[in-house]
Amino acid sequence: MARVLVVGSGAREHCLSWKLKQSEKVDVVVVVPGSGGTQKEQDSLISGDDIPDVNNFTALAVWCQENKINLVVVGPEVPLSEGIVEVMQEHGVLCFGPSSKAAEIESNKSFAKEFMIRHGIPTARYEIFTDCETACHHINTAPYRALVVKASGLAAGKGVVVAQNKMEACEAVKNMLNNGQFGVAGSTVVVEELLEGEEFSILCFSDGCHVKVMPPVQDNKRVGEGNVGANTGGMGAYCPCPQVSEQMVQFIKSEVLERAVRGLNLESRTFKGILYAGVMVTKDGVKVLEFNCRFGDPECQVILPLLETDLFSIMMSCVKGQLNTIDLQWRKNSSSVAVVICSRGYPGLYEKGKIITGLENINSSDAVIFEAGTSYDSVAGQKVTSGGRVLTIVATTKSLEKSNEKALDAARKIGFEGAFYRRDIARNGIKHLERNPNLTYDNCGVSIKKGDSLVKLISSDVRNTARPGSSPELGGFGGSFDLEKAGYKNPMLVSGTDGVGTKLLLAQKMKKCCDIGVDLVAMCANDVLTHNAESLFFLDYYACGSLTLDVAREVVSGIARGCKMAGCALIGGETAEMPGVYPTGSYDLAGFVVGAYEKGRDRPLPCLDEVIPGDVIIGVMSSGIHSNGYSLVRRVVEISGLELNDPAPFEEGKSLGESLLTPTAIYSKLLLPVLRSTNQIRAVAHITGGGIVGNLKRVLPSNMAAILDARSWPLQSVFGWIASVGNLHTDEMLKTFNCGLGLCIVTSQSSADDVIVKCNGALSSFNLKSYKVGEVVLKEDNTESVTVNHLTEMLYKSYSHKTPKLTNGTASGDHGKNRSKTSVAILISGTGSNMQALIDHSIHNECSYQVKLVISNKPNAPGLLKAQSARIPTKVINHKEFKTRELFDREVDAALTMNNIEIICLAGFMRLLSGWMVKKWRGQILNIHPSLLPLFKGIDAHKQALDAGVRISGCSVHFVVEEMDEGAIIEQGTVRVEPKDDISSLQEKIKLIEHKVFPKALDLVASGMASLHNSKNKVVWKN
Repeated sequence: MARVLVVGSGAREHCLSWKLKQSEKVDVVVVVPGSGGTQKEQDSLISGDDIPDVNNFTALAVWCQENKINLVVVGPEVPLSEGIVEVMQEHGVLCFGPSSKAAEIESNKSFAKEFMIRHGIPTARYEIFTDCETACHHINTAPYRALVVKASGLAAGKGVVVAQNKMEACEAVKNMLNNGQFGVAGSTVVVEELLEGEEFSILCFSDGCHVKVMPPVQDNKRVGEGNVGANTGGMGAYCPCPQVSEQMVQFIKSEVLERAVRGLNLESRTFKGILYAGVMVTKDGVKVLEFNCRFGDPECQVILPLLETDLFSIMMSCVKGQLNTIDLQWRKNSSSVAVVICSRGYPGLYEKGKIITGLENINSSDAVIFEAGTSYDSVAGQKVTSGGRVLTIVATTKSLEKSNEKALDAARKIGFEGAFYRRDIARNGIKHLERNPNLTYDNCGVSIKKGDSLVKLISSDVRNTARPGSSPELGGFGGSFDLEKAGYKNPMLVSGTDGVGTKLLLAQKMKKCCDIGVDLVAMCANDVLTHNAESLFFLDYYACGSLTLDVAREVVSGIARGCKMAGCALIGGETAEMPGVYPTGSYDLAGFVVGAYEKGRDRPLPCLDEVIPGDVIIGVMSSGIHSNGYSLVRRVVEISGLELNDPAPFEEGKSLGESLLTPTAIYSKLLLPVLRSTNQIRAVAHITGGGIVGNLKRVLPSNMAAILDARSWPLQSVFGWIASVGNLHTDEMLKTFNCGLGLCIVTSQSSADDVIVKCNGALSSFNLKSYKVGEVVLKEDNTESVTVNHLTEMLYKSYSHKTPKLTNGTASGDHGKNRSKTSVAILISGTGSNMQALIDHSIHNECSYQVKLVISNKPNAPGLLKAQSARIPTKVINHKEFKTRELFDREVDAALTMNNIEIICLAGFMRLLSGWMVKKWRGQILNIHPSLLPLFKGIDAHKQALDAGVRISGCSVHFVVEEMDEGAIIEQGTVRVEPKDDISSLQEKIKLIEHKVFPKALDLVASGMASLHNSKNKVVWKN
């Protein structure tokens, strides 16, 4: 395995390191001097502290020998022009990059222009000057527009002035030659013809003889949008450029790059490394503006994400003169966009040390961050700015427009004081595509090849669902089914169609798609069952933004498994890629089942005219939530503050996500024989969207009603948890969820017991049962069609009695017995806005605290019920009964002391604590404030933030001191403030992040990792 040293400190070098680390041949990559990004990622096998100054080439070469560095990769032009490659070669160290003589093609603009003329490389007309007066005379008398002034030497990419007029061009000459704007680099200037056209960058790898061209790039040098303002090192780039045809790339390869490499070779300047041609496409053809001897920055950051061939292998082949043995492969139909975030004042003077926020909000699947002007402030414990160009955000997708959107979206999530970036980086390319679309079905996002591959992958699963009457083969225009072979001579067909709603979003977030297909079949087949029909065949519809084969295969395999359970054949379906309708990575499902019953043999259901008062309602247990109400379920999950991978607070041995994704029970194949065994069953209701009350009334005559007793069936704890955390009214639960009943069967009193026995026998293998849950009565005027009694009581019992076990055998619901954890009390005045999140977090094995007491100053505070539901002792101390704040606080203190409380958390506690209380409990009281303190203290923090126009806000957990919101900060969380946000929406976003930050901060204090300094208002962190 190889060891690689990358020389440089910018985002380009971060990108080179990132790409080299992907090589299976590379073990260690070290970047020197590096940036905040590369220092954090530095390989620990080599200590960066021991590396010599990068400008001392000899010492660096000796270090490379001692540390067995196999390859040195040089990023910037200055070390190359100063001879780092020669020094490395003298010490037997391989170095990727041209010699100083070859690097003159960039470091000496005068040489470069004369070289191009000597070797027939098309370029702009020019003259070279060392005298200001002569240069200005040429500018004023030249037969062409001599308005481009270049410092001949290296000027960090800023030594080119494109003047608007002759006066401005002369001023640029004066600044360089007389005023020493660029020092020695500007002691000679090149005055060029101003060309008109569009600029591009064409780079290639070279081994001195051969070249391998990279996709064309367009970078944006000007600081302002619309290409205005001062020149910079580069504000962003995109690759490839749709404006540059393959024919043009080949022309540039042969007439520019290969000519240059041959010419340098002839002049004993063999070029090995990256040769970069900056070109302009004019009405007279391609003209070369400049050559560079290395990767551009940010060009490097958009090229390398598209490279599929191993970069280390390419570089080694260049160094060894064997590039012709390498076949470069690039990502097909893909584009990269880079947006550079800069410090205010760049490219002029700028401030450093600004705290950078939001980096944690960027998902690597959306964008990659390459750091340049960053460093780590060990005192603040945060990353800060240290340069003009701070970060490069790169997004790579199947389309230029989408990559542009993703890069800008990521840039918006990152902030620091004075940050700015251009939003028009890829505009030219996008406009070109709008005017000149090069369309194929594939590059529009629909892959016929993938669709065909999916059919092959799922064929065996489909064949396994075959049953009498079906044809097991896919690929036809339709699916056929022989009813006669299925045993039907005079059939009545019954069809049901459905989807699985937003349960899909949980499955996608959990990346657990294996059971969602079972849900789809269940929703359709159970509907058909209510008509006493046998499910015969099924067709599915799978829609997505971009077809991911392994996901689609998993989903369809689940559908096939569901069909097997329902007794129906999967005879066909449709897979639809719809980019623009669905985002990449998401999908939707629908399907339908066709069933039948035999006329004259099987009893059609429902028989509403047979339903009479006294009929029994039999409830068949559900397996859980099934597939309805998930928009509400997902909101409850957000309120809880739990992650989907956290342990389910209502079910042992499963994560929250796994429990919520429990598949819908399929009753059709199991219960159909029961329905057909008697003529006493009047109707069957499938309890889906609309809950018990909405679905049971669909099978009752208008003059009949149903009364159910929730004590008659076991209610799963998940429903109690949803009601408790979501603070849902019983009526809301009844009209949204099945509340433990998947089916309701209406039957005569005389047959009820027999039906229950048969149902239980059929369901025994699934651990489901049926129960007498209610009866049919005459409906009185102005009464509900369905009434469920005692549900509130059973919801409370179902969750409050649940005590998930921890691995050490201690029940989390058994508060007060786990003595190894820090004892916490929560003070509330209402719902206890963050109390539930603190309680739910305490269930985790690794949590350092336990909530032993909840105190409210108001007797009717809703939060008291939540605490009691979690079996936490509560106490009401009414502040109105005390004459002063301190007397009230002393009563609270007594309760805290009696319960051995060690830490107090204020969760929506609407009372100011007295100085006596704060002093006594110094360093033991925590509060959360809805802003990024020290900003926006006191009330109306959200309004203050919006009025100030900040783009980042959040919350802060701090120790409580006598001065309001002045205590030392323990933990903070951030949210993005969007232009459309109002007080309500911002409050909602911050509330969600509070549920995560408050438990984390409390854990830090409870574990002893964070504490308040004995005498100073600052946090002391334990090593």
